[in-house]
Amino acid sequence: MLNEQTPEQGQPSSWERKVLENLVQDLVREQKAKRRWSIFFRLVWLGFLGLIALMVFGAMSDSDAPVTYKAHTAVVRLDGVIAANEEANAESIGKALQKAFDAPNTKGVILKINSPGGSPVQAGMIHDEILRLRKLHPAIPLYAVIEDICASGGYYVAVAADRIYVDKASLVGSIGVLMDGFGFTGTMDKLGVERRLITAGENKGFMDPFSPLSAKQQTYAKEMLAEIHQQFIGVVKEGRGNRLKNDPQLFSGLVWNGAKSIELGLADGLGNVGSVSRDVIKAADLVDYTPKDSLAARLAKQAGVRFSQGVQSLSDQRTLR
Repeated sequence: MLNEQTPEQGQPSSWERKVLENLVQDLVREQKAKRRWSIFFRLVWLGFLGLIALMVFGAMSDSDAPVTYKAHTAVVRLDGVIAANEEANAESIGKALQKAFDAPNTKGVILKINSPGGSPVQAGMIHDEILRLRKLHPAIPLYAVIEDICASGGYYVAVAADRIYVDKASLVGSIGVLMDGFGFTGTMDKLGVERRLITAGENKGFMDPFSPLSAKQQTYAKEMLAEIHQQFIGVVKEGRGNRLKNDPQLFSGLVWNGAKSIELGLADGLGNVGSVSRDVIKAADLVDYTPKDSLAARLAKQAGVRFSQGVQSLSDQRTLR
């Protein structure tokens, strides 16, 4: 049979050759993967050593040692939701305000607010700290400058300022209190799910989303919110005084644009950080005292992100093979 080819004696057949080739390719890929992991971990180790050095450097460069500036306006930014676990929390904002007031040559402080509100407790703590610092430094005014929004807890903070400045389109107000949630009792009935909640105390399951809300508990919740609302109203009246207009909607929870808020006495005038520092405080140079992550913390975050990305990349490559 002229077309038939038989392997010479001692030579591997085609399927044996293919198996050997696959084994060699697998070994090569394995060696490449090992080299990649080795390089990766060496880079991680070098990065770790560099991070330690930067942390030492950052601790020195980001120290709280006082720095003397020429006459300036101190700025502290309050951005986002006011809550203990957010950037706009009472502790960090309070520390920043204290630094701003204590700094040499501070001619005035601007609290730049862009917040929809948040925790009444955290807002109240910031409010009280502003009043304390204003009393300690009577010669240094504090002005609240509102950008896009200053609502609810944000406005609770703002009324502690000497004056409040807004943009004509800013959203201001929402002087009210809410408690929200969901109820799933109807859904559970349809699905045939039984809620087994055992409590000691008849109201311990108060506001449990999987249990019906009784009329008694609803009445209690409304009374509690009304008390907090009255506290809010009292703070606003104390801060704004006779500047407030006698409008029945003022404390209804509505928000107004900046121009209308001036008419209602919720704000004092139009202005931004630049105009207030230049025309009101008479110190156009700005120094930002808003809390910032240290250099070491910022680099640590970046290193963490890159580390996870590197691990994921290597994992993906290995999985694809």
